Amino acid sequence: MKEKEKTNFDRIEEAIGYITTHFKTQPGLDEVAEKIHVSPYHFQRLFTDWAGVSPKKFLQYISVEHAKNILKDRRSSLFDAAFETGLSGTGRLHDLFINIEGMTPGEYKNGGENLSINYSYAESPFGNILVASTSKGICHMAFADDEQQALAALHKIFPNAQYKQMVDLIQQNALYIFTKDWENLDKIKLHLKGTAFQLKVWETLLKIPMGRLLTYGNIAEALHTPKASQAVGSAVGNNPVAFLIPCHRVIQSTGVIGQYHWGSNRKTAMIGWEAAKVDADN
Repeated sequence: MKEKEKTNFDRIEEAIGYITTHFKTQPGLDEVAEKIHVSPYHFQRLFTDWAGVSPKKFLQYISVEHAKNILKDRRSSLFDAAFETGLSGTGRLHDLFINIEGMTPGEYKNGGENLSINYSYAESPFGNILVASTSKGICHMAFADDEQQALAALHKIFPNAQYKQMVDLIQQNALYIFTKDWENLDKIKLHLKGTAFQLKVWETLLKIPMGRLLTYGNIAEALHTPKASQAVGSAVGNNPVAFLIPCHRVIQSTGVIGQYHWGSNRKTAMIGWEAAKVDADN
């Protein structure tokens, strides 16, 4: 019986399986391409089109997730994490975490142990809001229908940070977003942790003018990754700074408002409120 010809999906599925099971040997582009019987050049293009990231970046994601699981064990050292992930040393582990997580492996392991975070609650047109800041900028902003739950969510992100309930100038400047459009504000500093791709998505969201709506596909095209709408959606959903980074201005391609971390009704209200402000200004 003639063997069924492999489709591109079959090849990508096989490549993902190979990388996932052999990541500890840190396989190179040539090795994986040979495994699925295509040229390295073709494999690079094919994988990026289907997965939304390069084979190297996918390998990095798999590696850093494994290292994170090891570092969750307080008894494990950075060397242990590097060795078990197949990296040549803690230097490569450091570079990997900076590139993917936006923080050092030590900072991840310590859960923000040396970080001082000020936080406060404030009223906004869309309900109570929790805003938190470090000396570098805003690190978190979330609608706080339940203040204790909102604070617990912040603690989960930075479990070992030092917290102090107080209002500072960084927070005050950020809250002006509810009375002025982002483009008319002085530069607001943000102190965010996320993957390189997440940071690019959040940066793109900041460029959406008030009153404008874009789709996940629009964002993907702006990042020159037109087939990565799903990855964009995930990054939008993980936005740590409500309203200030306007993820509410992103809707589905069908025109449906779509889900929102802090409630679809709130998202609809935000879009309507901003449209009214733009109409009034015009």
